[in-house]
Amino acid sequence: MKKYLYLEGASGISGDMLVAALLDLGASREKLDAALESLRQEIPHEFDVSISRKSSYSISGCDFDVRLRRREHHHEETYDAHHHHEHRHLSDVERIIDHVAMTDAARARAKKIFRIVAEAEAGAHGCPVEQVHFHEVGAADSLADIVAIAVLAEDLAPDGWVVTGLTEGSGTVMCQHGELPVPVPAVLNIAAAYGIPLRPSPTRGEMVTPTGIAAAAALRTHDELPPAYRVVSSGTGVGKRDFGRANFLRILLIEPTEEATGEEIWELAANIDDSTPEELSYLQELLLELGARDVWFCPCTMKKSRPAVILGTLVDAALVERAEDCILRHSSTIGVRRHAVQRTVMQRESVSVQLPYGTVRVKRVQRGDIVRCYPEYESMRELARSTGLPLRKIREDVAAALTPED
Repeated sequence: MKKYLYLEGASGISGDMLVAALLDLGASREKLDAALESLRQEIPHEFDVSISRKSSYSISGCDFDVRLRRREHHHEETYDAHHHHEHRHLSDVERIIDHVAMTDAARARAKKIFRIVAEAEAGAHGCPVEQVHFHEVGAADSLADIVAIAVLAEDLAPDGWVVTGLTEGSGTVMCQHGELPVPVPAVLNIAAAYGIPLRPSPTRGEMVTPTGIAAAAALRTHDELPPAYRVVSSGTGVGKRDFGRANFLRILLIEPTEEATGEEIWELAANIDDSTPEELSYLQELLLELGARDVWFCPCTMKKSRPAVILGTLVDAALVERAEDCILRHSSTIGVRRHAVQRTVMQRESVSVQLPYGTVRVKRVQRGDIVRCYPEYESMRELARSTGLPLRKIREDVAAALTPED
């Protein structure tokens, strides 16, 4: 059964809240400590990390706090990490991350989060990405936050991340560039670039930080929840700002339930009578790459008895506009029909079947007591080429290896 992490975002999001929620959900403290210890060797500051249980207006959760320490004139001074900052460029940050003890996947994700912020700041200030000074996110505290997010997210390794939107505050906030309206420009740029909805609220203050929304953008794989799901567990990260109400980020570990078989999807159609077969084939490739669930062509006869085809495709609601643009741009049609349809789908998962001479990937589908397994053609083809066995032999061996429970 697939499992997803849902970033609820009802009270916004910040880097430290996300780290705290991931820890509360059960991500590895040992892996985090190892990464942060190696990070300490790469930055000119020492920093302390405090992880504790706190509450915000009676809501209990984990608190992740980073405080910087600098030795000056032989005296060790402690700085609040949320007020003291170093200025770094993206290249400086990436060099630091390259030397942190973390997996390659976690390292790539940490760099992606920083690049998302850099691109947003560059857009806000009208300068190249390479010239962006990281004020807030270039400091050791935010380096620690983003490295921690990448390491802990990799440790939990869900099948996907769901972000439906984030609640933002109102008013203004003081930052490195003076007083700015909420949402700040970097947050707006990230929300626009990655299609993350912002839900306005009357709460005064900045509820969504650039680091927080950049992490959400880098993690997100789904923008909608399943129609029905089971909550496996949850983690809560407590925020540090007092908004006059509970301030926390909650992450839910969820499983789609068997009852979640009915879903709404959009069917797009267009009659096409003067595109070449090559153009239609290319259009099909583009739609599938875009994320269409299926693409097909049916022969038809248009007015004046012209032979033609009907293009049909199924797409999620979030892809309707982009799929329509793709069809209009890459075919000769001048119009696209669309309507929402309901469909019933079986639960699907990928499993592996070990044979004496290799492994075959199998798609397993189920609804109630209906269970079927389909060997993946590409997997069988690769095994047939490497062993010289016929496809039929491999298919028969897979069927024999599967038990009724499979």
